[in-house]
Amino acid sequence: MELKSILEAILFSAQKPLNLKELRDVFAGAPEHAEGDELVRGLKRVKEPELTAALEQLAKEHEEAKRTYRLVCVAGCWQFVTEPGYAPWLKTLVGHRARPPRLSAPGLETLAIIAYRQPITRAEIEQVRGVAVDGVMQTLLERGLVEQAGRAEVVGRPMTYATTAVFLEYFGLRSLDELPAADELRRIVVQKPEALVTADPGLATVPPEQLGLPGEPAPDQAPPSETPSPKPEPEPAEPQAEPATNPSDETPRAPQGD
Repeated sequence: MELKSILEAILFSAQKPLNLKELRDVFAGAPEHAEGDELVRGLKRVKEPELTAALEQLAKEHEEAKRTYRLVCVAGCWQFVTEPGYAPWLKTLVGHRARPPRLSAPGLETLAIIAYRQPITRAEIEQVRGVAVDGVMQTLLERGLVEQAGRAEVVGRPMTYATTAVFLEYFGLRSLDELPAADELRRIVVQKPEALVTADPGLATVPPEQLGLPGEPAPDQAPPSETPSPKPEPEPAEPQAEPATNPSDETPRAPQGD
């Protein structure tokens, strides 16, 4: 009887996920129910690295066998879960438990700051986000994703906050070590839209080349088929000579009588 087979039987019969400490307690108490069994007594003091190796091997075998269920570790606890593709039939069988509403964008931003910088004070969170986080923090605390972790060793000793096991379960993480590293986040390709969403005529978000009425060129550009030619500079006007006075052009006076 292999260690991984014993673990499979324990986890299959368990009513809840079990961590390594709880599994070791099961092995430690087994000799009380099997007197004289050398195998049971030999596994009484099994080490955590041995359990981890056996569990990893068992999870790999279930994955390769492509069964309807698989072995996973979430928040440090091991459990069997069914494949997501069978959800419609299982929901019909056992009922559907409504999940809490999704977190808002501010909630996710605040939770990410706490996850990567915990333990962290509320003032430090607000310094990173640039806005007050009173309402968001209250929501995270009520949903059990964040908890008080102690007090900071600074003036006033403000409260610090950290993520909980519920946070790991919510995102399906084994531990905080599975959080994406900063360099991994930078390698994620962000697909940019082909054009601005608000690219309407007359809006400030429109690129300069798109300004103007439809069918007309931009005010700072010439039509694509024509090349603007420089205007010639105007030539200075020649000074005009004043007309000469001709005595003959004068109107004769009528003779005056004595």
